[in-house]
Amino acid sequence: MRHKDENKSEAIFEATIQLLNEIGFSEISMSKIAKRANVSSATIYVYFENKEDMLAKLYVRVKEKLSRQMIHKLDDTMSTRQLCEQFMRNSMQFILENKDYFLFLEQFATSPLMDKLCLEDTSFMFASLYDIVEKRKQAGDLKPMETTFLLTYCYLPVTQLAKAHFKGQFDATGEHLDHIIQMSWDAIRV
Repeated sequence: MRHKDENKSEAIFEATIQLLNEIGFSEISMSKIAKRANVSSATIYVYFENKEDMLAKLYVRVKEKLSRQMIHKLDDTMSTRQLCEQFMRNSMQFILENKDYFLFLEQFATSPLMDKLCLEDTSFMFASLYDIVEKRKQAGDLKPMETTFLLTYCYLPVTQLAKAHFKGQFDATGEHLDHIIQMSWDAIRV
């Protein structure tokens, strides 16, 4: 049995994300990934059972990175407004610093693979974020709506601003981000 090298695994993941963002799910193959990662096709199968296994593991890995960034610096001592703002700034920071990961998640979320792969539930990665929102709802700071809806009102505007930023339409920092944060806060607060 061949020894697994973490550097090769990382190279395979990075090559996969780059290719998916360049050519899409329908055109990607293990041989193209191997060529981009500078490994043999056989090497990929040391790390993954098949393409679907690799894509599922990649998805979970990127979601975990996103969840860690989203909750970074969130603290129960912050006001609800501060928590909302920090969550949105964290999300924007992740997107701007990890454009390829963000585009991969966006593409994957709308892909039929999402249902086909029967991916493990990743909601546990966001449990602490949901707990914070639940507490703030119970305290009467946030509208009594589903937590997912409240977070969506904070996350989706950030993603739309980031997409416009990537197209050169808006700057995703400074004043535009401040406006988005204020609008989201106005939508979810009591």
